Amino acid sequence: MKYQYQIRVSPEEAANQHKLTQAVSRHGGIALKDITFVNILKRSIDARQKAIKINLKVDVYVKEAFTEDKIYLPDYQNVANKEEIIIVGAGPAGLFAALRCIELGFKPIIIERGKDVRTRRRDLKALNIEHIVNEDSNYCFGEGGAGTYSDGKLYTRSKKRGDVDRILKLLVGFGATPEIMVEAHPHIGTNKLPAIIADIRELIINCGGEVLFETRVTDILVANNKVTGIKTLKGETINSKKVILATGHSARDIFELLHRKNIKIEAKAFALGVRVEHPQELIDKIQYKCDSRGEFLPPSPYSIVKQIGGRGMYSFCMCPGGIIAPCATAPGEVVTNGWSPSKRDQPTANSGIVIELRLSDFKNAEKNPLAAMEFQKQIEQKAWLEGGSTQKVPAQRLVDFTQGKISTNLPVTSYKPGITSTDLSEVFPDFIHKTLQEGFKEFNKSMRGFLTNEAVVHAPESRTSSPVRIPRDPYSFEHVQIRGLYPCGEGAGYAGGIISAAIDGERCAEKCVESLQNS
Repeated sequence: MKYQYQIRVSPEEAANQHKLTQAVSRHGGIALKDITFVNILKRSIDARQKAIKINLKVDVYVKEAFTEDKIYLPDYQNVANKEEIIIVGAGPAGLFAALRCIELGFKPIIIERGKDVRTRRRDLKALNIEHIVNEDSNYCFGEGGAGTYSDGKLYTRSKKRGDVDRILKLLVGFGATPEIMVEAHPHIGTNKLPAIIADIRELIINCGGEVLFETRVTDILVANNKVTGIKTLKGETINSKKVILATGHSARDIFELLHRKNIKIEAKAFALGVRVEHPQELIDKIQYKCDSRGEFLPPSPYSIVKQIGGRGMYSFCMCPGGIIAPCATAPGEVVTNGWSPSKRDQPTANSGIVIELRLSDFKNAEKNPLAAMEFQKQIEQKAWLEGGSTQKVPAQRLVDFTQGKISTNLPVTSYKPGITSTDLSEVFPDFIHKTLQEGFKEFNKSMRGFLTNEAVVHAPESRTSSPVRIPRDPYSFEHVQIRGLYPCGEGAGYAGGIISAAIDGERCAEKCVESLQNS
């Protein structure tokens, strides 16, 4: 027989199959000798009390053999000679849209401005070491999108948008660890995600789809308010009645293109702030309430949300045992982000700490759909100047930041291009700077010890989400004005993260195919 339980155990019991079986035996009143296997379905950490517990959802097999359910990929068909659908962008939205097109019997043609996932690494190295920004190949642009080299976090709150487990199972089918099906906050890791992305691309090509790298879209062709195809920087024209636009939150040239062509877009509020780095050991002590983390607990994350002067201020994209990375997409700007390797074994922890902005914060936002994007760009350019007109980041120790003091020295940082001691009030508008200053004091009330000069503030964290929304019909998913154009994923303002973007990509593909089948 098989029973299912919710059980709380110690970290050691959760990590040891025999000890876990003993705990389940006690919990369920089942004879230890009768339990053949305990299979963990879901796992989360409860560190609210000094005695840390692991919450588990388990299947308990009693006098019955355990057979592991294998995850298989769908039976993808060959679509080489099928009708074509153009997909602009090879991030999670674009890749999962392509896979869904193949499942449904249509040929995807992915147009990606950046390079393949392996070649892309050279440009990341040049950005980190030589401060050279390749506008088409960087942490945001290239195969896999922004998530490929910025952590591979898979947690999402967007469970009402679609089947999260379906996306996780597909990732496992392409080589991700099955642990992502179990963890409350699943994570692949920047060191492992690129191989998974490459395997997805190879399947798309082997099934007759096409992936065109280093091909920047410069025009979306429209006749009588209907899409007819796209034009590339190379001068090529690719015709199609359907275009899925999945270009990501940093594709400013696409937003500008749509605006020039009078294709409706809207300014969208987003969040902006800084990226703060602490010693991981300090975060562990605060969160786990102990002097030493111990071998059975992972490096601790944290999550804080506060209301400061009527604005939300919160931690974003927190990276335990992680690294801060330079994420500029054009020369003359500085942008930060963070990532962790799969083991989360680096000595520092970092997180974006951002505040909610409003449309009223942007000049003329009601008339200028690029107003939020221009606000974002201005701060990134100011940071470039304050950092020394390089990819060095303007920075302050955390307590110094809250007190308005320029730090006389700065700690070692994981940010490879380096940091420059600066008064960050020179980077941010006054309302952002003051909100952050007050907010960090409030953060310290929730995490005693968070506010310390062992921590260093890097500025800015500005690419939290798209500053533009490309409006679409809620039923057909087509653009409200242009038939056959499907705004998709983060760049269109309909997703936030790998999983929600992948779900949106699948849904756009389904709507696109449905329209073709009904025409």
